[in-house]
Amino acid sequence: MTPDPNSDRRSERARRAILDAAFDLVSRKGFAKVTIEAIAAQAGVGKPTIYRWWRSKGAVVLEAMGEVIGDDFAYPDTGDIAADLTTQITAVTHQLITGGISEAYRGVMGEAQNDPALMKAFRETILEPSIAECRARLDSAVAAGQLRSDLPTDVMVDLFYAPIHYRHFLGFGDDAVRCSADLVQDVLLGLRPRPDAG
Repeated sequence: MTPDPNSDRRSERARRAILDAAFDLVSRKGFAKVTIEAIAAQAGVGKPTIYRWWRSKGAVVLEAMGEVIGDDFAYPDTGDIAADLTTQITAVTHQLITGGISEAYRGVMGEAQNDPALMKAFRETILEPSIAECRARLDSAVAAGQLRSDLPTDVMVDLFYAPIHYRHFLGFGDDAVRCSADLVQDVLLGLRPRPDAG
């Protein structure tokens, strides 16, 4: 039987409407105040349509957030590790303090603490690809002699990004999160090759 292209288009329109509605509602009202019923109503679909594709509100919001983030967290490689990290971390902090990413990110992370499947999806779709890109960029800088070779790049990733998450999730305020980008220079002081290391 030949698939109905009109049905496929309707399904994609419904999916797009659901993701857009989820992100818009969470952006304006906060994760906790948004329900599947509200998402369905704004998207113009029934609840069963949402549950056909996603198992929970957190799963819907996670996918919506991932699409909004897109390639914004990609790592440039200009050959200057300080400039590249500053560019990327500035993009991350900008996302966290503008638009709806902040509410979605905090909401999904909070929900994921008690939902192992959501945590797994969050790690696989948002965190791990970004960590892998960062590690690759740091490995390149180590190979170029710009960073120490005696410290695992996984540890370097934590040094750069832990302050952002710490400040964001504990609600230190936008200015504190924004200043996380300034930490690049401070962290790099400890990660530059040591004169007596070789």
